[in-house]
Amino acid sequence: MVSSEVVKDLALKSETKIVLVVIDGVGGLPDPETGRTELEAAETPHLDELAHKGICGLIDPIGRGITPGSGPAHLSLFGYDPLRYKIGRGALAAMGIGFELGHQDLAARINFATIDRDGIVTDRRARRIPTERNQELCEKLRQIEIPGVEIFVEPVKEHRAVVVFRGADLSEELTDSDPQKIGLPAREVQALSPSASKAAGIVNEFITLAKDILANEKPANMILLRGFAKHPHIPTMRDIYGLRCGAIATYPMYKGISRIVGMDVLPTGPNISDQFGTLERNFNSYDFFYLHIKATDSAGEDGDFDRKAEIIREIDSQVPRLTDLNPDVIVVTGDHSTPSLLKSHSWHPVPIIIYSKWCRPDSVSAFSESECGRGSLGRFPATEVMVLALAHALRLGKYGA
Repeated sequence: MVSSEVVKDLALKSETKIVLVVIDGVGGLPDPETGRTELEAAETPHLDELAHKGICGLIDPIGRGITPGSGPAHLSLFGYDPLRYKIGRGALAAMGIGFELGHQDLAARINFATIDRDGIVTDRRARRIPTERNQELCEKLRQIEIPGVEIFVEPVKEHRAVVVFRGADLSEELTDSDPQKIGLPAREVQALSPSASKAAGIVNEFITLAKDILANEKPANMILLRGFAKHPHIPTMRDIYGLRCGAIATYPMYKGISRIVGMDVLPTGPNISDQFGTLERNFNSYDFFYLHIKATDSAGEDGDFDRKAEIIREIDSQVPRLTDLNPDVIVVTGDHSTPSLLKSHSWHPVPIIIYSKWCRPDSVSAFSESECGRGSLGRFPATEVMVLALAHALRLGKYGA
């Protein structure tokens, strides 16, 4: 990838605008009966038109064969090397709800989960309990006290919450308690270095006390922790690209990563149509917009092929509102693939459209995995997306004499 230092030197001031639409987990696998992916099953005339008028390809968020987490996948899309800049899920979750992480803070993502009488995880998301119930359970967990640390437990959304431990010498070098699969017990948190032994002991004590408090709750009778992290320090997108950036996201984690890279997080409603309305209202105030749609990923993780296809169709119905704004560059892609067939993130490359009046259209006629695989962009690292967007917005100067 071209280094951020080179891009920073080449960045030009301009009045052009870029909109990056991230359809979370958009990539899929063919249904065994129909042979079509969710993208291919959905009716997407407006996205197909963008693909026809733009240039297309497939992106690898981290590298070929590597299944990405949402955090590093988004860093790649924003032009950061995810192997250099590592942001834990805990920090993303905490900053996503506006929690101000201090230098002594250690954050982790909580999943409320269900275990059976033998301690085996039967549901990693506790049936996606309502956020209101999440708030009640967090209030119960706030009674936990452990000498030497201050503990903050905050609700996020549905089954997701965040815990922050505040104290001296709390290392983030810890393993997760989340086994990532049902049919297994929650794992004991292990220190990955001698300096993390204190933090591991505190976290395991917290989990034990939380399990006791939740013992009679249904379905959320356990917590799973993952993504231990401290406050990250990385350059902002304004520092590198000279862009005023606005983020439109409904889930706290994506608000968190937006704040970390220096975007303004814009208030928006819960629905896809609300998000496009937020884009319309704020269009004159920013150079770059990141619009994130989560529902496709949730449907994929639930294994609901039809719902994922229907959400893609709903997104397509909003595309005219975007094109009517006439941004100079439109990028439509996903942060990763979440095939309904696998019910999880996967390593499969992600389709991408880049539309601009300064692009050289290729022969792609539809927005799908197979069609984008024939596009002129080919298969390339997601870290190159921002450079291509800037180039098509006439925001990059010439390199060399």
